[in-house]
Amino acid sequence: MAKKKKILVLHGPNLNLLGRRQPEIYGRLTLEQINQRIRELARELGVEVETRQSNNEGELVSWVHEASGRFGAIVINAGAYTHSSVALRDALVAVGLPAVEVHISNIYKREEFRRRSTIAEVAVGQITGFGVHSYLLGLRAAVECL
Repeated sequence: MAKKKKILVLHGPNLNLLGRRQPEIYGRLTLEQINQRIRELARELGVEVETRQSNNEGELVSWVHEASGRFGAIVINAGAYTHSSVALRDALVAVGLPAVEVHISNIYKREEFRRRSTIAEVAVGQITGFGVHSYLLGLRAAVECL
């Protein structure tokens, strides 16, 4: 499959705990169940996806760097790094790939510190508050950017 038809989906810190971490906020689906739904939609849309999760900011930054030339777009839920990582923001700018920021919960209805995203201003768009559908809508948006 051509590189431009491949989308990298990045999950940030603590998302490996989905399904048991604050289910009233994040739902009961596990990360693997979310990834499975992403893969199913990708097949329907005729694109290839690669999903990765890390609790390490540097690893996420490295994966963004490695995406250049291999992927056509990035879907990213940076988790808590959304609100603090200039390094992740700068990596997205540096590689120049269209990035769609997604969040399971509505970050604008949560604590004040969560209402600021360092990623939003460099992403092509942001989808927040729709649970697993945030990822699926984000994947659809990324496909439109290819």
